[in-house]
Amino acid sequence: MPGAEARILATLDACGFEWDAAPIRQSTRLDAYRDALAVLAAAGRLFECSCTRKALEDGAEVARIGAYPGICRAGPKGPGPTATRFRVDDGDYVFDDRVQGIVRGQWSARGDVVVRRRDGLFAYQLAVVVDDAWQGVTDIVRGADLLDSTPWQLALAGTLGLVSPRHAHLPVLVEPDGRKLAKSRRAVGIEPGRAGHALETVLALLGIPPPPELSGAHPHELWAWAVPRWSADRLRGVRTLPAPE
Repeated sequence: MPGAEARILATLDACGFEWDAAPIRQSTRLDAYRDALAVLAAAGRLFECSCTRKALEDGAEVARIGAYPGICRAGPKGPGPTATRFRVDDGDYVFDDRVQGIVRGQWSARGDVVVRRRDGLFAYQLAVVVDDAWQGVTDIVRGADLLDSTPWQLALAGTLGLVSPRHAHLPVLVEPDGRKLAKSRRAVGIEPGRAGHALETVLALLGIPPPPELSGAHPHELWAWAVPRWSADRLRGVRTLPAPE
């Protein structure tokens, strides 16, 4: 949306975040994604899929296992545009998350992930893996709602011969009914002038509430106080936290 990029950057700046270079837009990185697809194809890990989202949502097999069941692995089953999927291995996966600890699961519950959509756009799962490696990202800190994406991203990085960053998945704020706060009516943007108050709330949720004398302090002061006191151990294994009233 017009103006969204500027608002996002202004909010990050108001909250005291810093970055090393100008933002990179995925629309300028299409050649890199095409090159990555070629590597995955040469490794025999891609196939074209004609299944629509509606067909998958209505499918009994998908409903039973909760994941794409490999319908088109031997070739598209229907006419029309196709998406490109990355074929996952059979068996189990395991990785060590700095907050959630050892995470284990079965690939059958994840299924083959889309890396290029039916409309030709490259999917999130592929783009972030390629871009993180290109930028030399060493650590990814994000919400636990993206924990299920991590096995795919690790598998993609491994097939592409890339070094995977370390991951830390923080708890997601949820409403009493389990919905993410970000998806509820109470979700509001951060006013740049009140960024410090928002940061105080978040630090308290992370288990390091600032002392009274820092109430209303500038974000840079709050960061200087909070960083040496931070420990992921406070949130070990916690995937959700109740949203503050």
